[in-house]
Amino acid sequence: MDTQVPGQTRLQRQAEPEGAVAADTRTLVIGPYPVRRGAEVPRPAEARLDEAVGLAAAIDLDVVDRLLLGMQAIRPSTYLGKGRVEEIAGRIAAEAVRLVVMDCALSPVQQRNLEKAWGVKVIDRTGLILEIFGRRASTREGTLQVEHAHLAYQRSRLVRSWTHLERQRGGFGFLGGPGETQIEADRRLIQERMTRIERELETVTRTRGLHRQSRRRVPYPVVALVGYTNAGKSTLFNRLTAAEVRAEDMLFATLDPTARAIKLPHGETAILSDTVGFISDLPTMLIAAFRATLEDVIEADILLHVRDIAHEDTEAQGQDVHAVLTELGIEAEAGRIIEVWNKADLLDAPERERLLNLSRAGASGETAKPVLLSALTGEGVDRLLARIEARIAESRASFALVLDPTEGASLHWLYENAEVLDRREDAGGQLHLVVRIAPEKEPRFLNRFGAARRLRAAGG
Repeated sequence: MDTQVPGQTRLQRQAEPEGAVAADTRTLVIGPYPVRRGAEVPRPAEARLDEAVGLAAAIDLDVVDRLLLGMQAIRPSTYLGKGRVEEIAGRIAAEAVRLVVMDCALSPVQQRNLEKAWGVKVIDRTGLILEIFGRRASTREGTLQVEHAHLAYQRSRLVRSWTHLERQRGGFGFLGGPGETQIEADRRLIQERMTRIERELETVTRTRGLHRQSRRRVPYPVVALVGYTNAGKSTLFNRLTAAEVRAEDMLFATLDPTARAIKLPHGETAILSDTVGFISDLPTMLIAAFRATLEDVIEADILLHVRDIAHEDTEAQGQDVHAVLTELGIEAEAGRIIEVWNKADLLDAPERERLLNLSRAGASGETAKPVLLSALTGEGVDRLLARIEARIAESRASFALVLDPTEGASLHWLYENAEVLDRREDAGGQLHLVVRIAPEKEPRFLNRFGAARRLRAAGG
């Protein structure tokens, strides 16, 4: 049923997530997870339910009860079996629950039937995540993206909110069939609003493209933080940039992307970008809506995959992040990803030593090894910065050259525009230098130092 708020248009009400809820609402979280006998389960059911409770807590819902259900089969009308529905109805009444969160994807019919059976609001996982995104988005871009996702979700669920209006007639007699019903009118209004938002987001995308072009002209390498929500990306961002991005122990504490300059150990500048956290079963509509934001990830020179290494579910969370990156067209083998094992401060001494040894062994190649650190205490951050610098250096060519003692201006240019790896002076006073140069500065370097000898091809 549509409850009107004074001063609100019908379309504004529909832009809210389905079953929009207030904070401090007494909530029951249900985890109805399929039982796969003999099959390997990527994430334990209890861990999944913990995450669902965490999502509810992220918008201050008062979770008074939680229920884990093993599902043998899914019922088309109510998702749960009849006996389960009746059992939960008694639990809802006993606990005075006002909202039920189902940690699964419900069809509009299932959602409506459960609400009728229980007499309370019911939202599914997608609706809950949309609610969180709606509360967290603060920039114009983020607000537009979330509204677009809300509208896409609402469009498929108008049958639930507007059934009382489907009886509108368009005449009588042989012309007495339905005219443009309220549902059809609302779908049209929603589609028109979505089209306007898409046009505005295209402008945002173009603006971001111009910003990226200006960064290329500067140019600085771009390092993007990616990872499961609550892995500590924003805390690491603050540690590396001395910024004050919101960083709290909650899921989706930050949504809007932030970029800052950072200095690497040898003085080079890079751009560090913090992005929205990923999560398992992230609604496809949200990945599509936030694609403009995630273009910084797609085009980044280096991705720092931040993992909460102290979390019992860290492996499954890592797989979920790789799945989203693959959907964005970024393969793990692309050589751009550095794994960051965060929250080392939460490990006991034996486990910390074990992971430190694993990170030192790593995969083939020094820069392919993961980095164990604590963004909270700063432990291991120096190792990460050195690793970033080494990875950037892999794409740069090295040259050997000789300068006369009188060429002070040329020597100054090299220190300003290149990385001087080695400097020796011979008996005659000539300087023998080995320098590394960024690809975009290589033409100017060769134009000025035509006699320089290439030691390693770019990317070699």
